[in-house]
Amino acid sequence: QVQLVESGGGLVQAGGSLRLSCAASGRTFRQYVMGWFRQAPGKEREFVAAINWSGGSTYVADSVKGRFTISRDNAENTVYLQMNSLKSEDTAVYYCAAGLGVYTQYGYWGQGTQVTVSS
Repeated sequence: QVQLVESGGGLVQAGGSLRLSCAASGRTFRQYVMGWFRQAPGKEREFVAAINWSGGSTYVADSVKGRFTISRDNAENTVYLQMNSLKSEDTAVYYCAAGLGVYTQYGYWGQGTQVTVSS
């Protein structure tokens, strides 16, 4: 079992930055691929970024490539999403997830944190 708690969301102006954190409980954290997804009002949930168990491989959606960076600290059981050059279209609820695949097979989800980018 893995429990995930996101933090760091908020209101930011376009062009600004935010860093989301996802704290995981359980000693098996390092076994999982960790991902970030987002869901905007009226839209389906979409993949944002993922990182493998060691942090050596990362995957980022084209829509955020060059602006968002995912990282993890296995000693702290935490995964991060650094978001720079934010745009209004980045406004969404951001979810942290733990799983076995990069784009699918996520079995554990956090409750989400709201990110609002004002233009």
